[in-house]
Amino acid sequence: MNIGQASKASGVSAKMIRHYETIGLIPKAGRGESGYRRYEAADIHRLSFVRRARTVGFATSEIKQLLALWQDRRRPSREIRRLAQNHLADVEARIGELKLIADTLSHLVAHCHGDDRPACPILEALESDGPEVAGRSTTARTAARRPPPTRRSR
Repeated sequence: MNIGQASKASGVSAKMIRHYETIGLIPKAGRGESGYRRYEAADIHRLSFVRRARTVGFATSEIKQLLALWQDRRRPSREIRRLAQNHLADVEARIGELKLIADTLSHLVAHCHGDDRPACPILEALESDGPEVAGRSTTARTAARRPPPTRRSR
C-alpha cells in the first residue's frame, strides 16, 4: 500500500510517517517501480504501535526502546515495566505541577472583581517580582513571570 493508505490504516499522518522514517523510528519503506513508498502489514502494525505509544505520552527515545523490546522475543518484561514506571512518574510529576498552576490561577481569578475598575489582582500578581504569586509556590508561578520588555521601533 502507498503512504496515504498506510496513513489511513495506521492512524498516523503521512507527514509523521515520513518524519518517523527520517529519525529512524521506523525503517525506511521499500519503493515500488514508480518510486513511491510501499508499506506492508508489518509496517502498519509498527506504525500503530508507535501511535499508541505516543497517545500515552512516551517520548521518541522511549518509543525506540519499546520498539526494540517489542521485537526482542527474549526480552525481560522488567525492562518494559521500568520504562513504563519511569514514564508514569514523569506524568504524575507534570500533573502535580499543573495542579499547582491551576490552584494559583483559581486563587487569582477568585480575587479579581472582573468589573469596570482598572485595579486587577491578577495583573498585580503577575507583575510582582516577589518570591511567590498570591501565596503560591515558586513552581506554580513559573508561567507567571514578567515577560522581558519589548523594543519599540523608532
